[in-house]
This record gives sequence, C-alpha cells and structure tokens, in this order.
Amino acid sequence: MNLCIFTVFSLFLVYGIKPILSSHRQSFLRFFKTKILTCNCSFSELTSHTTKEISSALEPEQLDRLITALKGKFDFTTVKEFTVEAGRADSITREKLEVLYRHRVSRISVNPQTMKQETLDIIGRKTSVEQVLTAYRLAREAGFDNINMDLILGLPGELEADVQRTIEKIVELAPDSLTVHSLAIKRASRLNQWIQENGISMLHNTDETMKIAAAGAEKLGMKPYYLYRQKNMSGNFENTGYARPGKYGLYNILIMEEKQTIVALGAGSITKRVFPDGRIERCDNVKDVGLYIEKIDEMIERKKELFAE
Repeated sequence: MNLCIFTVFSLFLVYGIKPILSSHRQSFLRFFKTKILTCNCSFSELTSHTTKEISSALEPEQLDRLITALKGKFDFTTVKEFTVEAGRADSITREKLEVLYRHRVSRISVNPQTMKQETLDIIGRKTSVEQVLTAYRLAREAGFDNINMDLILGLPGELEADVQRTIEKIVELAPDSLTVHSLAIKRASRLNQWIQENGISMLHNTDETMKIAAAGAEKLGMKPYYLYRQKNMSGNFENTGYARPGKYGLYNILIMEEKQTIVALGAGSITKRVFPDGRIERCDNVKDVGLYIEKIDEMIERKKELFAE
C-alpha cells in the first residue's frame, strides 16, 4: 500500500442542519492535532503518494494550522496530488486561497452546481452566481492552475436552455476539469421536501442535457476520465468527470477503482483498507462534530485494529 488519502474536514459539518460554532471548530482542531496526529498508528508508512482533501470551511489561520500539522506528521515530498475541496463559493476568500497556495495545494474545486440563481435559491445553496465568479477569479489570481467545477443536471425547474446557459458560462471561465453530476435526491434534503410540495414532474435530465454538458467539456479540450452511478439519480444517468490532459483527479480515479487504501480522518469520513487478496474492510467516523470529539479515542482504536495486521 503506497498511497494514503485523508478527508480531514467536511463542508456538511458547516452547512448541514446546524452550523458549527467557532468553539467547535477550535475543539475539532485541538482534538485532531493532539489525538489523531500524535497517536501511534502506522498511517505515515502509507504516504509515498498521497491525495489529501481538506475543505475551505475553516478560517485561514485554522487552515494554516491544520495543514502545518499534517505536514509535520506525514511526508509530503512524494505527494502527487494535494486537493482541497473548496466547494462552496461563499466559503472561499482570498486569504484562504493564499494559505492553500502557500502550502502548495495543487488542485481545488469551486462548485457552482448551476449558474441559474433561481435554482440555487430553490435547492438551498447559500451562495450566488456572482460569488462563484468571484471565487473562481480569486483562485486564478492566487496562482491555481488546476481548478475543477461541479455541475448538477436535473435540478428542479431547469430545462435544456438553462443547462445550455450554464455550460456557456463555464466555457467562458475555462476551468481545468468539470464534474457533471446527475441529480441524486437525498430523502432528508430540502430539495426532497420541495419535490414533495411541487411534484417531481418539474425535474428534467435528458440525453440532450447530458450531450450539452459533454459538448461544453469538449470545447474546453477535456476528455471523460471517470464515471460512477448513485441511487435515485435523475433520468437514470450517471456522474462523469471530464478533464484536460494532465489535470485528471487522481483521487477520483482511485476511489472509483476501489484498489487503493484510503485513510480518512475527518468527521463523517470512511477509511477503507484494500488487502492484497482484494478484500476490502471499512471503518467510518461519526458525522456530528460533538460526537466526533467525544468518541475520538474509540475511532482511533478502530483504525488501529483495521491496520494491525
């Protein structure tokens, strides 16, 4: 096993049902550094090629402390891809981007989902199209040369013309990779509530909308490099990752292949060990930050057991 992937801090912790208070973020960092990064585990033996995903949900100083702590524990000299899932434009600032660039983050994501403001409001995204444009511009100004953008097709009320306008705006921005998701509806989401109130007939994802996205990716010189399916996907389609040559997301490829061990340290993340015989065993962390802090010792012990053999 020569690659280790860390999912350190998930955006849903901040943008889920209840936002994390500043004290919870500080507690998370304190426990992360004192418990996880000082535990006597053999994780550092797995890091010859590493992808690390960290979200921009933390403040600049917290991001700096977290990445500094990671680099103090793990050898980054052979890291092939250092990804930060910056994600939501309303969480991205110039100061955070400067911290990430200084730490030599090689790939980030700025995810609009759609460029139609009305749709963003319906699905409960706490962001605006203008914030997406600003976040993308700031990332380029900071020096990032590998930016991914995520889109979702099949969002409520969107027709082919809406998808076409979104793709045209994406082409104007010219990101380095594009991940096109076909809407998968979660039962507890605000969107599912909206569907129940307004009827699913307003959701549209068709062969034509998928072709519009594919044509936009082609205009940007991208090729499809990974594909996966989820339950309850709109139109029975799939999620497709497109990228320009040399800009493929290593993490995306490896997680889909299920041939690589993943060590996941953050709340709500899942560690996966792939054994030489192909057997896979998993170990998950609790999602709630308060419970994560409370049960940190238990989760560390379960990881030790998973990697004891």
